[in-house]
Amino acid sequence: MPGNDSVTFNQPVSGFVSPRFGGIATFMRLPHVPLDAAQGIDIGLAGIPWDGGTTNRPGPRHAPRQIRDNSAMVRRLHPVSHVFPYELANCADLGDCPVNPADVQDTLKRVETWFKKLVGQGVRPLVAGGDHLCSLPILRAVAEKRPVGMIHFDAHTDLYDEFFGGFRYTHGTPFRRAIEEGLLDPKRVVQIGIRGSMYDFEDVNYAEKAGVRIIRIEEAMEKGPKAIMAEARRIVGDGPTYVSFDIDMLDPVYAPGTGTPEIGGFTTFQAQQMLRELRGLNIVGADVVEVSPPFDPSGLTAYAGATMMFEILCPMAEDVAKRR
Repeated sequence: MPGNDSVTFNQPVSGFVSPRFGGIATFMRLPHVPLDAAQGIDIGLAGIPWDGGTTNRPGPRHAPRQIRDNSAMVRRLHPVSHVFPYELANCADLGDCPVNPADVQDTLKRVETWFKKLVGQGVRPLVAGGDHLCSLPILRAVAEKRPVGMIHFDAHTDLYDEFFGGFRYTHGTPFRRAIEEGLLDPKRVVQIGIRGSMYDFEDVNYAEKAGVRIIRIEEAMEKGPKAIMAEARRIVGDGPTYVSFDIDMLDPVYAPGTGTPEIGGFTTFQAQQMLRELRGLNIVGADVVEVSPPFDPSGLTAYAGATMMFEILCPMAEDVAKRR
């Protein structure tokens, strides 16, 4: 797709105008627009600096800031699809939603309220977490009127019922809660890359009964990215779909900065190949979660997260333009 100089949508600051290490960090070097002034924004990039649902290594509360910094490396044109997302949709960094680091339920309510306002203004969210419990209040916003499907990239199902003697809100339980609350249509949910040792089969058994399709890493590696994504596309169909990308779907060689790493994962390129197959889907919201900067001072995990956000942004922008 050729560039269009007449487009008036927000554009990233070019590295030819200001060096990428300069200026105040925003997602993709886009303008920062407060939520109250987000009228006319199609896709809002936002952060949730919170990890109160973490059960292992903490740190994702610091991810939005580091992902913003590293996203300065992401240029404006997709090298394979030739999409200029900022010419198809009006995008902006809407900042971080308010959180309460001392209270899980209060944070869930704050995040839900903030994203309902965002969605109510016609903005599609593209979010940097935070731990994976952050997905639940976002889904409460995007699926308030009808359940959505989901393509979920992760090493873990996050379908457990509870942790630590009855605690039901952790980063290992968000999609169990989302199905129970009618936010996700389980028959339109596919989970890709599941691997690692297990406590038991409780989450898998729940998935089978509910109709969730689990694609373990062994099957994904055997069939390859295109075949796996062809099935994922069939499962979610043409309906509204949420995309959730846990950075631990990548092998820790590529993303050591995460709370619950599992060896034997995807390469960054395989992840990009799969995300590029999202083109044509009705993506109503998305997140990239579980980047934990304290465990990767190099920032490469955050850079992987920023790049995956861009991979998701491109098909989101195409869908915005198609439906405008």
